[in-house]
Amino acid sequence: MSEEFGFAPGAVLDNGLGRTGTIRTPHGEIQTPAFVVVGTKATVKAVLPDDVAALGAQAVLANAYHLYLQPGSDLVDEAGGLGRFMNWSGPTFTDSGGFQVMSLGAGFKKVLAMETERVTDDQVIAEGKERLAHVDDDGVTFKSHLDGTRHRFTPEVSMRVQHELGADIMFAFDELTTLMNTRAYQEESLERTRLWAERCLAAHRTLTEERVGKPYQALFGVLQGAQYEDLRRKAARDLGSMEVNGQTFDGFGIGGALEKENLGTIVGWVAEELPFDKPRHLLGISEPDDLFAACAAGADTFDCVNPSRVARNAAIYAADGRYNVNTAANRRAFVPLEEGCDCYTCTHYTRAYLHHLFKAKEMLASTLATIHNERFTVRLVDRTRESMQSGDFDAYREEFLGRFYASRG
Repeated sequence: MSEEFGFAPGAVLDNGLGRTGTIRTPHGEIQTPAFVVVGTKATVKAVLPDDVAALGAQAVLANAYHLYLQPGSDLVDEAGGLGRFMNWSGPTFTDSGGFQVMSLGAGFKKVLAMETERVTDDQVIAEGKERLAHVDDDGVTFKSHLDGTRHRFTPEVSMRVQHELGADIMFAFDELTTLMNTRAYQEESLERTRLWAERCLAAHRTLTEERVGKPYQALFGVLQGAQYEDLRRKAARDLGSMEVNGQTFDGFGIGGALEKENLGTIVGWVAEELPFDKPRHLLGISEPDDLFAACAAGADTFDCVNPSRVARNAAIYAADGRYNVNTAANRRAFVPLEEGCDCYTCTHYTRAYLHHLFKAKEMLASTLATIHNERFTVRLVDRTRESMQSGDFDAYREEFLGRFYASRG
């Protein structure tokens, strides 16, 4: 069934973990390491799909939870699947909704990196937030953030929703904990996620056989375990060897709350345990130093909302660091957002023009800033991949990060 999907490793770093490779999907190949652009609601905010392709993006990730609520996964299925619905011809990913369970349950929104010094609590919730999701061993009951209606997600529901969305790569339903949960709860949650993974494999097999004529959708198991090495390694071993009705995972997602300073270490733990011939996706990371750490430790693909989110707030990525284009210093700066950048924005507009657009609250500001930030990130990962192939990874990382963070002293 999975002949349409595969992964071929390429060059390997001296540490035996970081590598290049090629992921084959029904909608094209992904050269790895690769940055997957986030299009949460079947759109990359403020940017046309043609622009996403033009800036070099190889794949787009959408969110199963959001699309289930609006417009409905059945509608997307009727439209021909996620790619056709949003007019994106390349590979697509959908996450399982596990992140939203944590977000709705604890109220931390997009924050994954947390400080472990804070008090641990199995019922932790952000100040002033209502708990909208409740987890039990069978699944999750939650209230819609849109209209307050009650819904139920189980591994089987998540698989059905993602099959209807039709992405090339899906993720098993998991429970995402926070770093503030106790060790005992992390262990309980890890076992719950393992049992859910078995149910996802079984449901995936059944749905694949039922949906005759549809392109094969790869299923990635999601590894939790927070900051604990033994739990992370156990999750990798459990899911790496898991087989249900002849179905195994096609790849793996590295999820959960991570201590930023230990991101590379945690990715390395699971990479050492996972099958070498299957791809690994790091779910939701952030800054350039995170990208290098992930690549060095063995992540093949990763997604991040940061480039587009900060762009809408006038924050611009450049080789010399991140800056805000709406400051007074840029009012008469008739130069590109970044010298030497080949993106549409930098080859057609100036900082002064972007400054004007943001001050005037024009929608075009978000579009042009997003195009640049996404191109910056895609180009960074592309060059990282090239450096891994040529044997210059360490030198490139040192050069890039030294310049990018120089202003921080």
